[in-house]
Amino acid sequence: MEDLYDRVMDLARRRGFIWHSYEIYGGVRGFIDLGPLGVILKRRIEDKWRRFFVDRLGLLEIETPIVSPKIVFEASGHLEHFKDPMTVCTGCGRAYRLDHLIKDSVNIPDSRLEGLGLDDLEKLVYNYDIRCPQCGSKLGKPEYFLTMFETRIGPLSGDIGYARPETAQGIFIAFKRLLEYNRGSLPFGVAQIGRVLRNEISPRQGPIRLREFTIAEFEFFFDPEDRSCPYISEVENEELRILTAEQRIKGLDEPITITVGEAIGKGLIKLEWLAYFMALAKRFLRELGVPDDKQRFIEKLDSERAHYSIQGFDQEVYLSRWGWVEVSGHNYRTDYDLSRHQRFSGVELTVFKQYPSPIKAKKLVVKPDYRSIGSKYREEAKTIIATLSRMDPYDVKRAVSEKGWIEIEGYRIESSDIRFIEEDYEESGRKFIAHVVEPSFGVERMLYVVLEYAYSEVDGRIVLKLPKDLAPIQIAVYPLLSRDGLPEKAYQIYRSIKDAGFRVEYDESGSIGRRYARADEIGIPIVVTVDYRSLEDGTVTLRDRDTWRQVRVDTLNLVDKLRIYFEGRVSFSELGIPV
Repeated sequence: MEDLYDRVMDLARRRGFIWHSYEIYGGVRGFIDLGPLGVILKRRIEDKWRRFFVDRLGLLEIETPIVSPKIVFEASGHLEHFKDPMTVCTGCGRAYRLDHLIKDSVNIPDSRLEGLGLDDLEKLVYNYDIRCPQCGSKLGKPEYFLTMFETRIGPLSGDIGYARPETAQGIFIAFKRLLEYNRGSLPFGVAQIGRVLRNEISPRQGPIRLREFTIAEFEFFFDPEDRSCPYISEVENEELRILTAEQRIKGLDEPITITVGEAIGKGLIKLEWLAYFMALAKRFLRELGVPDDKQRFIEKLDSERAHYSIQGFDQEVYLSRWGWVEVSGHNYRTDYDLSRHQRFSGVELTVFKQYPSPIKAKKLVVKPDYRSIGSKYREEAKTIIATLSRMDPYDVKRAVSEKGWIEIEGYRIESSDIRFIEEDYEESGRKFIAHVVEPSFGVERMLYVVLEYAYSEVDGRIVLKLPKDLAPIQIAVYPLLSRDGLPEKAYQIYRSIKDAGFRVEYDESGSIGRRYARADEIGIPIVVTVDYRSLEDGTVTLRDRDTWRQVRVDTLNLVDKLRIYFEGRVSFSELGIPV
């Protein structure tokens, strides 16, 4: 018997939401096509995300390239850390992501597998005698596989580039421009919705784990000395279901239910901004049709967290086939990214915050002995002194105090060549590197989540109960029969609704019952039916997708009534006279 996932995907393929890419060539795992309705549904989810986060929070939105030069990912740490353990079957040659294969074979929880090295994973394979699930042969020695697509920028050999695995780095690279645009003021956030690529070893979860997909995320920059969120009172009573790292270490899997205010007070969530965005993410998924008890936040263990994060939570939704699946990640990235890009690029990415009035302060200054350094190093002296002037005086003093010398440009500079003094000065402000909190959402995962939670069967018929602001087609107009002037009247009404800005379809083929059934399957919230009475008194029947109830409405008020219904200002029963 088909499970819910199979039924949802069968509907998605038949009705033009999702299907596997390259079907005529046998398909390629990790890639999907969005059909006509899938494209619209995805765009509506993205637009809703923009309204919910970008517009609400006054975020800036940018768009940056998909391909970046190698130096970007050296600085970000992705080339060092964005790797997964892989093994290849010695018999059939199939490649597997090793930790996933072990989990599927012996049902070991993620908390025991995350962060294990290749040797530990290899021991588990040996101890449990895990073999290739396809041919039963032994598995090869594990190795790390870089899950980023490499390319060349330019003709011939070109420069090495990589397709981005997240949109965040484009935002960090543009930080200096964005700070100028925002007139140097913090806090502020920057959003980006865009395609990313991750060269997954063996994706097996349809639209849940893809090699090419869309991320909607934003980086929120703030002063690390001013960490409070002025909007926290709006969500402090919102209850979150959290599975903490401490619970997971103890082997517990039942989340606690706790308010945002309590979670912050008890230190379960270290940052108010992080808690605030988690609460908004819960509300957003609720508006996509996911009940509160089918959502949870799972805190990442030290071994699981991304290399840039000091605290992270995955927002998970319960799905029929796979259980709890991540749909968004929430990480406190501190100043990791901006600090690294500042160091690798040599471009200052600090923020200057002016004090209300200047304050008197002291600063440590390094005074090189020009004569001594010049006599010892001659033509290299200028370079040495210039490098010394760019170094942090406290780092220089610490090195000299510990060793009696410091190495600069490959030369050993003795303590006798340097002296340190404290100078008085007036400080008008301070420089610092902004800290960052990041909510990141997988759009295709949300699209599938919307479809699964909207899917229902009533009296043996499929009804896709999409939230009405997400429905790809909002309204259908059907003549009861395709004769006696009904099609002409229905088409006239169809044009008037379409011209008012609604996404509407017209159909007169087949029986009215079959057309209603098709409308239910693709999630059309309202069907307008034109019958013989419509020719007499100018009224039409409106049919509600979710309840199959009908009301009678005058066509003179039809567009206005449809508008206030889709804006959520009236219920269906308030639209007209019950039939």
